[in-house]
Amino acid sequence: MTSSRLRERPYADVLIIGGGINGVATLRDLALQGVDVALVEKNDFVSGASAASSHMIHGGIRYLENGEFRLVHEAVTERNGLLKIAPHYVRPLQTTIPIYSTFSGVLSAPLRFLRHGGGKPRERGAALIKIGLVIYDSFSRGGGRVARHTFRGRKRSLQELPQLNPCVKYTATYWDASLHDPERLAIDVLRDGLRAGGDRVRAANYTAAVGTDDGRVVLRGEDGEEFSFTASVVVNASGPWTDLTNEALGDATRYMGGTKGSHVVLDNEELLGATGGRELFFEHSDGRIVLIYPLKGKVLVGTTDLEHDMADPIVCTEAEVDYFFDLISHVFPTISVERSQIVYRFSGVRPLPGHGDVAPGFVSRDYRIEAEPLPGVASATVLSLVGGKWTTFRASAAHLTDRVLELLAQPRLRSTKGVPIGGGAGYPQSERARRQWITAHSSGIGFERAATLLDRYGTVASEIIDALGDDDAALTTLPTYSSGELAYLASTEHVVHLADVLLRRTAIAFTGAATPAAAAEIAAVIAPVLGWDAAAQTAEVDAALVAVHAADPAGAPIAAR
Repeated sequence: MTSSRLRERPYADVLIIGGGINGVATLRDLALQGVDVALVEKNDFVSGASAASSHMIHGGIRYLENGEFRLVHEAVTERNGLLKIAPHYVRPLQTTIPIYSTFSGVLSAPLRFLRHGGGKPRERGAALIKIGLVIYDSFSRGGGRVARHTFRGRKRSLQELPQLNPCVKYTATYWDASLHDPERLAIDVLRDGLRAGGDRVRAANYTAAVGTDDGRVVLRGEDGEEFSFTASVVVNASGPWTDLTNEALGDATRYMGGTKGSHVVLDNEELLGATGGRELFFEHSDGRIVLIYPLKGKVLVGTTDLEHDMADPIVCTEAEVDYFFDLISHVFPTISVERSQIVYRFSGVRPLPGHGDVAPGFVSRDYRIEAEPLPGVASATVLSLVGGKWTTFRASAAHLTDRVLELLAQPRLRSTKGVPIGGGAGYPQSERARRQWITAHSSGIGFERAATLLDRYGTVASEIIDALGDDDAALTTLPTYSSGELAYLASTEHVVHLADVLLRRTAIAFTGAATPAAAAEIAAVIAPVLGWDAAAQTAEVDAALVAVHAADPAGAPIAAR
């Protein structure tokens, strides 16, 4: 919904500012405790830092080098938990590290730990990586859902990955988890929270917190109309914008020091095949950790780690593309890539804490909660989440919820550990169970269509299938999507603009399928649901294509070239 229900009842015990994964997860947790809670997001849900992830749920083996053992243990535990409660989107991911030396990094690593990245970067060698993986595996004992790591010498490594750089001495392979559709998982989390709380839980996208008025938070809808909202606790979960949000509330904090990370998605069959279906995760020559990752029939390449001023545009630059192409040639020297193969670019700012002169790659990925009174009303508290990552969203939301419950003097009624998320509830865990589920839901739409919807939405697909009418038809431009499916998303998932559908409710933009023709057809399908006339449809198509291709310096739709 937009802000109408908040205007009708402009108060709640808790107001969450920020509709990224940490904000919606906190809404869900509070809803399960019976708390009266509202959430506002200035743009669309999950459109900021949460939409710019590397599509991984991982323990963060590299954080061991920073000495962040608590974070790694928590992250591995949360990874294993998400494999169980969100199996429709979180799945085991085989990951291989190419290693070009035996001992490089062993002596410099302690210096990094003590000096937080000081000195010239040196490549991590096999001995250091082996030690790290042994520790990493140890954190998965007692409930781990992934296999232990393996080491391969040069000959075996090149047999498994023949296009790998022949200078490789070893490869280390371990298992983490992939996050196939981050935005959809977040929508599931939001839906669960709203359903759990009934009328006591509300969420509004395209609604910004812009100030305070006599101890109340001033909210502004997309129509520009402002209204005041009262809450005993304000949770600032606005990620890299946390300081800007606090400034708007009248408290100039300096908590954040985020770094920009960009990615490109490539349509390159040779590169896709060379990965062998696994992620390549490695250290580039400058000491940064980067990845090459097959996903949805394309190859995701990332990421950078650059200081960023939040006043500047958050886009993937040409220099970053050059950097990505260089790292591909470092790992697969015989494979050529071209800019014409880029089907999508995206960029975001990590919500990291301020870090002074610490090198970006060594800034802590841990999180903390800061508490301050809301300016103008001593009885109200602002809790600011500093840091946080996709992998630990359930845990960080639990910590925030516990702090909120303490302030409200309310008990925790239940834990979110082990509670299935959205389409992960009842998700078939074997091929036999999968076929049974599909067969049971294939009447009228066919086995293949039911299978596609299960893969796309988990068991929430049953609700979509039930909603499909007799007039449901495959799109001309995107035959794997149908008119009824998209109309259902538009009517039930807080869609306000066409870009919401292309970028966040589906993977259409990610896979390079957001052509002008596809955008126009989808706009026509959802226009009756959202009340758009012909002029509004045209405006939505134009705006959506700009949003989809905002990171393309040439300014033309990538998918249309």
